[in-house]
Amino acid sequence: MDLFSYQAESEPRARLLADRMRPETLDEYIGQEHIVGPGKLLRRAIEGDAVSSILLFGPPGCGKTTLAHIISKRTEGDFVRLNAVDASVKDVREVIEQAESNKKMYGRKTILFLDEVHRFNSARQDALLPAVEKGIIIFIGATTENPYHSVNGALLSRSTLFRLQSLTKEHSLQAMRRALADPVKGLGFMKLTVDEEALQHIASMANGDIRRALTALELAAITTPSEMDGSVRVTVEIAEESIRQPTVQADESTQYDVLSAFHKSVRGSSDAALFWFLYAVEKLGMDPMTFLRRLTVACSEDIGLANPQAMVQAVSAMEAYHRIGWPESKYIVAQAILFAVESPKSNSIAVTIGNIMSSLETLKSAEVPLHLRDGHYSGAKKLGHVGYQYPHDFPGHYVDQQYLPDAIRGRRFYEASEQGTEKKIKHNQELRQGRSGQGNP
Repeated sequence: MDLFSYQAESEPRARLLADRMRPETLDEYIGQEHIVGPGKLLRRAIEGDAVSSILLFGPPGCGKTTLAHIISKRTEGDFVRLNAVDASVKDVREVIEQAESNKKMYGRKTILFLDEVHRFNSARQDALLPAVEKGIIIFIGATTENPYHSVNGALLSRSTLFRLQSLTKEHSLQAMRRALADPVKGLGFMKLTVDEEALQHIASMANGDIRRALTALELAAITTPSEMDGSVRVTVEIAEESIRQPTVQADESTQYDVLSAFHKSVRGSSDAALFWFLYAVEKLGMDPMTFLRRLTVACSEDIGLANPQAMVQAVSAMEAYHRIGWPESKYIVAQAILFAVESPKSNSIAVTIGNIMSSLETLKSAEVPLHLRDGHYSGAKKLGHVGYQYPHDFPGHYVDQQYLPDAIRGRRFYEASEQGTEKKIKHNQELRQGRSGQGNP
């Protein structure tokens, strides 16, 4: 049985407007033209009742569940919906057993739609694998979180991933105008006038969530007192009361993405780096320490010796946050972020570490040269632990001698850039190279 279907009600308007206006066909579907537009793969599969296992990934309110609903209307097979929040392994196995029976007895396929699949732990996801592999069920999963973080690799590899995009203000306006014009499923039966400014406000505040926009429109319409002639007018003031600023939901995937955006912005934009930091802390409720740790790493990975003071600023901001707390330390942290972004950049430390790690992969062992070994014990000279030259005894406090193991003698791992104060280091390297006549032993 199609669990999306419903019996005709004697009072259809008792259902919420967003449910009544749920699209039944792809022609009624709003948005996601890049995957369900004319001629697109998913549209052809839905229209031909040839959908294979798929994953629908996108933000809340972008139409994942609605798309599954449309698939349920097009298929001649059984369509079963489970919600990962309350579904158990037993529930999944019962669906699989029934699907296997229907396939053997009637040759009938079963599509299992699993909403919020990211809430399914590994054990429950694993229970699906054999049935998906054998074709007993066609799996459709919907998730708001990055599936590469939240879905088992084996299940992910057996499904086609479709990424849905956030809907826009224009999409919400389209949905509301459609509802206002529809006398059967929508609000067209009312003597209703909605000011354009009110529609625009609801669409803006809905932030691409059509269900939220329709719910606010319906609330405004049914709670506004009618005039003597039965007409109702929704003004922008009423619209403002009907829809409030939503609380941003920050799932794990979103937090990773925002942190990544912050670090990348530290490399190139003061405005963006500070924006992502404050957005994450003030809007998403993330811990400022998460960003302070990342900033401290960036001060070495992306700035390094081009401006060593960036590290000092970051560590000082971390200490200030511990001592003063939030939000008072906001200014100190912002200062450290801006100082880091505006500093000259060098990734020579990261490159040097990478060079050495590559060398370690090929180097079987590294014996310490005899003259570098500990010589503070009797018998050291007899073992040949002699010949070390003390650099401070020489001009410029430098002397050319071997420091690396024999196998990689003469290799240079650290190449100073010409960025900021590191330019002085590069100059010193060149002077030493000139004195030695060979790289950096």
